[in-house]
This record gives sequence, C-alpha cells and structure tokens, in this order.
Amino acid sequence: MAERVNFIVKAERVRAKDIRKALEEAGIEVRSVIEVFRDEEREEEEAPPNGG
Repeated sequence: MAERVNFIVKAERVRAKDIRKALEEAGIEVRSVIEVFRDEEREEEEAPPNGG
C-alpha cells in the first residue's frame, strides 16, 4: 500500500495547476492541490506610512 503524505507549499506568483504540473513532472503522484490562503501583495503606495 502506498504511503499518503500531505505537504504545505508556500509559493510566490504561481497557480495551483503549475504546482501540480511540476510535481507530476518530478514523478510525484498528486491527488489534489488545495489553495487555503492567498495573501495579495499590496502596492508600495498603498502601504501605511512609516512613523508618524
């Protein structure tokens, strides 16, 4: 029986299908890729001012 393992992957500027493709190309059988959190990047001008 094959061992089932779960991993958490933190990546920048990538889509779930790209993660699946990379893993499968490395010979890793992927059952599912689930996105649980997306932290949208803020633009420099939207960041709060320093000090004040």
